[in-house]
Amino acid sequence: MSLKQKKEACDCKLCDCEKMGCDFSKKIIMTFVGVLIVYLIFYIGTLIRNNIQEYNYIGKTDRSERMITVTGYGKITGTNDIAVTTLGYSNTALKVSDAQKDNKKVMDGIMADLKAMEIDPKDLQSDYNIYPEYDYIDSGRNFKGYRVTSNITVKIRDLSKIEDVLSLAGKYGANQISGLQFTIDDTQNLKAQAREKAIADAKEKAKKLSDDLGVRVLSVVSYNEYESSDYYPMTSSKYLYGEAVGLGGGGVADVASGSQDVSINVNITYEIAR
Repeated sequence: MSLKQKKEACDCKLCDCEKMGCDFSKKIIMTFVGVLIVYLIFYIGTLIRNNIQEYNYIGKTDRSERMITVTGYGKITGTNDIAVTTLGYSNTALKVSDAQKDNKKVMDGIMADLKAMEIDPKDLQSDYNIYPEYDYIDSGRNFKGYRVTSNITVKIRDLSKIEDVLSLAGKYGANQISGLQFTIDDTQNLKAQAREKAIADAKEKAKKLSDDLGVRVLSVVSYNEYESSDYYPMTSSKYLYGEAVGLGGGGVADVASGSQDVSINVNITYEIAR
């Protein structure tokens, strides 16, 4: 190949390369323009949507000005169905092992009888403590021994067994006895009934208020509730370290379990319209 032909061939290759580079640049520019157009479309669409929403609210009052809030109250009285008491024994000895042995003898007897009464293990809760005791004098302190205290809290579901449970204190010489506390084991059903009454009370108030204002109740906007703190457990103080548990008296008197109130308060906000 002559020198002239070689030069012409090189010029042709250079032209082809320049042409390919130009085509590639055009593709990049077209892609960039396409992306820009897509973003522009989304931007314009967003502006249109916002303007439409603003137009829909022109001349209208704020939503919060078209609401009423009312309160409702509901109370249900239920009969106490369980009793709770605590039996225990506290003793001292110079040796820990002796104190534990004496304490265990008393508590094992109580636990055995509770089991014989078919008290469910889930209704029994124990606590146990050991600590040294001292006599404090001007010159210091004198060691008295180790005190062991053990208690068992009993939930009595069959109220006819109250006398049998309390009599264990006298039978085994338990010296840690609490009073009877009466309560309702499951208050969820009572709460549901109280809630229904509270909501009905709120609806009635909302209707009366809307009639007085000349508006219509549309829908519930918000709802919240809370339980009233007017519950006080029933406690029979006659069983506090008394003769009725067999510590020198004539047995347990008849028991009145009493009742308790379960109260619910509700706040309901309604949307209204004329």
